[in-house]
Amino acid sequence: MESQSDNIVVMITAPDARQAKEIGTLLLQNHKIACCNIVPSVQSGFWWKGKLEYEQESLLICKTRSAALPALMELVKSVHSYEVSEIIALPIIDGSGDYLQWIGEEIEP
Repeated sequence: MESQSDNIVVMITAPDARQAKEIGTLLLQNHKIACCNIVPSVQSGFWWKGKLEYEQESLLICKTRSAALPALMELVKSVHSYEVSEIIALPIIDGSGDYLQWIGEEIEP
């Protein structure tokens, strides 16, 4: 069994809640994440092609294992509408032991 330190949170932005749900469903169906939360509307500021932009986006907050990240990124990029999709992973340093164990049980090896 993997250690709790192998648990990660992956954040993915999408242009809207519809695409966020499609991406979340794809990742859940393929057992690349145990769970995702969708924040339907966030305002994002960023530089794009030399211009400062502000856009409304949706945010997926996904819980998974680090071993699943390469396949997760490949799946997201295959369906995402952005030229450069935001997919970033952060370590989970601690949490409910039962919850962290559940994450590992839901992810395909």
